[in-house]
Amino acid sequence: MKLKPSIVLALAVAASGLLSSPAQAAPEAKEQFFPLLVYRTGPYAPNGTPWANGKQDYLKMINARDGGVNGVKLTYEECETGYATDKGVECYERLKGKGATLFDPQATGITFALTDKVIKDKIPLITLGYGLAASQDGNVFKWNFPLMGSYWTAADMLIQHLAKKEGGFDKLKGKKIALVYHDSPFGKEPMPLLDERQKMHGFDLIKIPVTAPGVEQKSAWLQVRQQRPDYVLLWGWGVMNSTALKEAQATGYPREKMYGVWWAGAEPDVKDVGEGAKGYNALALNTSGQSPKVIQDILKHVHDKGQGAGPKDEVGSVLYTRGVIIQALGIEAVRRAQERYGKGKIMTAEQVRWGLENLALDQKKLDALGLAGVLRPLSTSCADHMGSSWARVHTWDGAKWNFSSDWMQADEQILKPMVKQAADKYAAEKKLERRTPADCQS
Repeated sequence: MKLKPSIVLALAVAASGLLSSPAQAAPEAKEQFFPLLVYRTGPYAPNGTPWANGKQDYLKMINARDGGVNGVKLTYEECETGYATDKGVECYERLKGKGATLFDPQATGITFALTDKVIKDKIPLITLGYGLAASQDGNVFKWNFPLMGSYWTAADMLIQHLAKKEGGFDKLKGKKIALVYHDSPFGKEPMPLLDERQKMHGFDLIKIPVTAPGVEQKSAWLQVRQQRPDYVLLWGWGVMNSTALKEAQATGYPREKMYGVWWAGAEPDVKDVGEGAKGYNALALNTSGQSPKVIQDILKHVHDKGQGAGPKDEVGSVLYTRGVIIQALGIEAVRRAQERYGKGKIMTAEQVRWGLENLALDQKKLDALGLAGVLRPLSTSCADHMGSSWARVHTWDGAKWNFSSDWMQADEQILKPMVKQAADKYAAEKKLERRTPADCQS
């Protein structure tokens, strides 16, 4: 019989002596439950798997290294979505009643489908670097947390980077910028920001859709060859990314003129293309590699004990590290909530939502968590459910990623009015009231 991961983890903790045995008449074990939506199968598995492994290994590490959060053990259960929205909703419905702390849908489409549901169910959604850009506005989107960035911030930073490369925003006038995008909510999400920047700077924006999952792109790259854009923005995921790079190579489009979103800038996207992807650029939300202390702690407390979710050499890769960050922020929301509602207690989803809204991770706290250098300080509030909007560009040299820009930040003067307008529109459509100051304090 195959045991569920949550049961396996609980048994492993018990076997290590971290839980009291029934013979000792100990009180019932206290567990903070994290449902994990994953896709380890299908065309998106090469990218979804390291992301999922990073989250799972971080949970195990916190149990092994710290004994949980102030004595509260952490458990989990995975549910396979295959990146499909309907399966994602099924997983949510199945796991939400088990004391779910929060959900990381791992897909923009699933996020869209759950955004209305979590209002009623009172369960927060973490959508780190993805999801609904307007949900940065916590005064409307009480339960959504697009931590560290959205597709609007990503698109804004890419346009900033191209402007700097050209010598100023005025130099973008008349340039052709093609958006080769996954034809889904994920791929369409950056368009409002790109449309706004197009109006401001006068470049031509060419939108070229790619049918999911993206294994067939010949017609898209025929358009690229015909249009001859100055730059291509790649809004891809999974097999779409490596296929795009192969098609660019086949059609002779320079990879150094291609810039991917941060979901198109990991090892699975380029390793099979190798030298053919040399010069390709992508945004990076986080570092990679095994040198950070948090990664060393995972190797020591999890992988060295044979309890890793995946291969050891994957630990510290771009998407694995992003999974670690996502899980770390979720656990720090639990820790923050305990400071208000009681240390050593299991936090409800509503209490964790407060913790997510009141994250205050300065450099000192990041250092203590072993996250120094992995991400920048992050602070959320009732009005701002993102907390940080920084990223860098890294470039593939044929064998590894190298950072090729300084840290950039999205332009809030452009973003804030757009976010508020979109949030107000959503509130009007859903008949939602903006939160009151009293609600923000509750």
